[in-house]
Amino acid sequence: MTPRSDPNWRPCSDCALERGDNLEGTGSRGLQWFLIELSGSWGHSAFIDSPGVIDSGLGRDIVRRIERAGMRPLAIRRTGRRAEPDVWRWAFVDSRPGHETIRWGRVDTPRELLDVPLDGSTGSPSTDPIVVVCTHGRHDQCCAVHGRRAAQALDATHPEQMWECSHLGGDRFAATMVMFPHGFYFGRADLTDTSTLFQQYTQGTVDTRFVRGRSSLSNPVQAAQHHARLMLQDNRIDTLAPLSESVEHDVWTIVLAHDSGSDVTVTLEQGWSTPILTTCDASIPGPVRTFTLRSITH
Repeated sequence: MTPRSDPNWRPCSDCALERGDNLEGTGSRGLQWFLIELSGSWGHSAFIDSPGVIDSGLGRDIVRRIERAGMRPLAIRRTGRRAEPDVWRWAFVDSRPGHETIRWGRVDTPRELLDVPLDGSTGSPSTDPIVVVCTHGRHDQCCAVHGRRAAQALDATHPEQMWECSHLGGDRFAATMVMFPHGFYFGRADLTDTSTLFQQYTQGTVDTRFVRGRSSLSNPVQAAQHHARLMLQDNRIDTLAPLSESVEHDVWTIVLAHDSGSDVTVTLEQGWSTPILTTCDASIPGPVRTFTLRSITH
């Protein structure tokens, strides 16, 4: 834990660690993603506020097109390396359970990105996983301080799979990262060996101490899976698929499938935290949604 006297102490992520904010159930939505390599320095919005990297008008058109297709846009770049000249790489990622896909492509000019099909019908399929670490310091300083440590460590061991990325959400959990194609969010990654986290993922397991949730699943299901993994001592990626989820009076009931042949039923109470600062630039505290375990049966 970074002491408050340290110049690297951050008011959102270090306070969240001091409070013991729970990671589970905090991954934001992302069924499909479209990653675009933007090498250089990003502004507050990587696609719109980055002069010399991409024209703001074109960047805005690209983002709108991707979001209208129901996908999440994400800027990526190599750590300490420039992109190939006159080549704009992109990746289509499908994170839906049973549809996990990565396809890579490239265009000669950024304007051609407006013509790339967004249905996964083009590009070269890849079986190599991707790990992205948020280092978007202009969006939140925590990502610069914590994210770059995690990114540099991963770049030293997995330079071809590791990319820095733009804002992911959950700045108070920096360093934040996502592993594709499954779309697993991790938080506080700089507090552990990120190479080990990535190796575990490639072997089909996750470390429950750092998982925030899978992007294709709702926040209550993410939280329910966390508690089920702890109870069953089962950290495999491809298990505990949601069978149903329902809510009544802020009480969620989640039923998860397990290959033991017996379903897991998790009951969570939805609530709100005391007002907190969730980003370094925030000046007005606000509450965040929480999920407290009521019961779990198997």
